[in-house]
Amino acid sequence: MEPSLRGFKSNSYDQYTHAIELQEKNQRSTKMIEVVLNDRLGKKVRVKCNDDDTIGDLKKLVAAQTGTRADKIRIQKWYNIYKDHITLKDYEIHDGMGLELYYN
Repeated sequence: MEPSLRGFKSNSYDQYTHAIELQEKNQRSTKMIEVVLNDRLGKKVRVKCNDDDTIGDLKKLVAAQTGTRADKIRIQKWYNIYKDHITLKDYEIHDGMGLELYYN
């Protein structure tokens, strides 16, 4: 699993080891988490996803389980409405965390 050296001006050892370190960091950073979404009407949805998925990806997974269109779903925690283009890791959403699910 050696990274490609295309784009390097010279094949120096330092650049090569830096590319390997970046690749290993990227492989370690992605992990599967389970998020619990409660619509406060009696339905609880458990979704397994990666921590580098966006909120939009999470909405698509919830829509597949609930039968609701993804554009009609709003995910929030307290009064913070989560934006579609930001990742779960950026919002610090961890394994087992509970979020609120609303339908627009």
